[in-house]
Amino acid sequence: MREYSFTEARQNFASLLEEAKKEGVVCIKKRDGESFYIKPATPKKSPLDIKGVNLGITSSEIVDIVRKGRERKYS
Repeated sequence: MREYSFTEARQNFASLLEEAKKEGVVCIKKRDGESFYIKPATPKKSPLDIKGVNLGITSSEIVDIVRKGRERKYS
């Protein structure tokens, strides 16, 4: 992680953001000793947003399977 002074960060802010994107985090230190960390925000995704799976069956076959399951008598 690279550290920048406040002045360096202000003068090179665009490149600092690019470095944070590439490296994960950068640190900005002020003269009074305070430190600030800049890191890219992670995009929020839906937990239901998943990659599809090819099962090798058609939609009509899936409908037939569901219908048979609904018609089944459970005792």
